[in-house]
Amino acid sequence: MSTVLITGAARGLGLDFVKQYAAKGWKIHACARKPDALKGVKGDIHGHALEVTDYAAVKALAQKLSGEAIDVLICNAGISAGRDQGLGTIEPADWRQVFEVNTLAPLMMAGAFVDHVARSKERKLVAVSSRMGSVGENSGGSYAYRASKTALNMEWSCIAKDVGGKGVTCVVLHPGWVQTDMGGKNATLTIDQSVPAMVKVIDGLKPADNGRFINYDGGAIPW
Repeated sequence: MSTVLITGAARGLGLDFVKQYAAKGWKIHACARKPDALKGVKGDIHGHALEVTDYAAVKALAQKLSGEAIDVLICNAGISAGRDQGLGTIEPADWRQVFEVNTLAPLMMAGAFVDHVARSKERKLVAVSSRMGSVGENSGGSYAYRASKTALNMEWSCIAKDVGGKGVTCVVLHPGWVQTDMGGKNATLTIDQSVPAMVKVIDGLKPADNGRFINYDGGAIPW
């Protein structure tokens, strides 16, 4: 049986990742601050109460699951605090929070679980990023959110180079502009359009994809 670990699993994209992998018959480690939201989802689902910025708890979970191989790790948890702040209106506290959740927490998750992934069959390490982190497609604004995702992308590029020799395929995925609490009601995609497409991309990842920045539909995004 294949196994996936998902952060931010109690709502939005993360919750639908859980549903998609449950429908595929996978074993799922679903991490969220309030995993009780997953009780209504049928499948081999193991909920873990986890605040991704509690790094002692991250290490403890990795130790708890030390005997398991994790085929796919999906670092999905993210926030968008300070997104409306522009030049001259930056609130440093918001920046620190955004970088803590969007940038440092995924790196700590990757470090804690890379060996679990490396000993699995599929060996895939995935971060849900954003096209807004692309320097090549930057349209300005949203300083904190964009910068946190650009930094996340650089981290994953480094991880891809550092662990590629273990056969681990590391990619960052853009989910599209999705109708979630973060994306808002005017977003162009529904969750049902975004997440199944991303799961399809993840299913098809090969070692040659290591280090790529990929759109939800499989297309390449410039760094």
